Amino acid sequence: MIIRGVKYKEKEQILSSALIRARPLTQRDSFTGSAPAPFVGRFGYPNINVGILSPVQHDDSAWLYDAPRHWAQTNTSIREVVDYRTRMINSRFTSNVKQPDKMVEIAQDVAMSVKPVDIDVSLEKKPSLNISTDQWIAPMGPQARLKQLSLASNPNIPTKVQKYFDDTDALASEAVIDLYNHSVDENALSRMLSVGVFGKQKKLVPTRWSITATDDILANNFLEKVRDQEVGEYRAYFGSYLGNYYLVLFFPERWSYELFEMYVKPGVLEFSTDFEEFEGRKNYAETCAGGYYTVRMALAEHMMKNKRQNSALVLRFITDEYVLPLGVWVTRSAARKALESKPISFSSKELMLTYARHLARKKFGVDIVPILEKSKILKEKQKIIANFI
Repeated sequence: MIIRGVKYKEKEQILSSALIRARPLTQRDSFTGSAPAPFVGRFGYPNINVGILSPVQHDDSAWLYDAPRHWAQTNTSIREVVDYRTRMINSRFTSNVKQPDKMVEIAQDVAMSVKPVDIDVSLEKKPSLNISTDQWIAPMGPQARLKQLSLASNPNIPTKVQKYFDDTDALASEAVIDLYNHSVDENALSRMLSVGVFGKQKKLVPTRWSITATDDILANNFLEKVRDQEVGEYRAYFGSYLGNYYLVLFFPERWSYELFEMYVKPGVLEFSTDFEEFEGRKNYAETCAGGYYTVRMALAEHMMKNKRQNSALVLRFITDEYVLPLGVWVTRSAARKALESKPISFSSKELMLTYARHLARKKFGVDIVPILEKSKILKEKQKIIANFI
């Protein structure tokens, strides 16, 4: 176990260094910068803040500042992610979700473009120096209210994306699924969904909501195919990213899914959990929230690609290595890394659960027996066996 005081010191060092790097961004109230992404807040709904994130100069590498899938693929560290995010100013204005103004159109261009778009920004005053971190959203740096905003370069919008923007009959879910199948990643899709690029009404959606909506749309699409596939075998996957470890247990049953999330503390077992049966959930997964949907999407995509369906019991171990919350993209990435690892196959449920107990004890010093006893998936299996007998 990592000593908590040491990790707290690391957290303070990361934030302190980021503030020093961000300070030069607060010295100007106007600039031309390369914007990789918009951001839509959720407070004050239906009149909410819309922000455009950008450095204060043209930067060909600005796409790196909002690239979760690339960060995961290259094992980008927490310090590097915070560094990327705090190179940008969040230039904000207020808009009604159903009656967007002209500046929203620029935010839409930024979201649809495959490359960062140069924008001319005039602020009401110099940005405030702050860094915000959140379990939902990647970190944000200095922010200020917008006075004027205009494009300084033409957005590079793919034909297929423009088609869905112009189509007032296509459903947002249809656009998300089709574009994902044409190599537009989930982060880009959630950006577009948040600023009203898709759908009949084309209304603004808080970024926090659009992330979960994108994961849910994609997972539901995958699961339509998964539920018709052959049942797989007993398999265990284990992997991690940024101090978030996932143990994924597949059972040879039709689709169901249960997630347990726990902070690893010596002698303490505190956890959150949510569950769904074969037909899926009818209400929002309140306990695990956005992390539930990111893992669900990763599972469904994995099963679809492997042409098998399973019942999945997923354990997330959050360690002190994860010194700062960076957003739910981390849970999606860590779950994917686990599922990309070489699985271990078992001949029985008992052997796989024994492996899980030993791994949790050896790696984290945690006894997961109380979790296994509370698992709805494992209880359902016992009911099935009892009914059969």
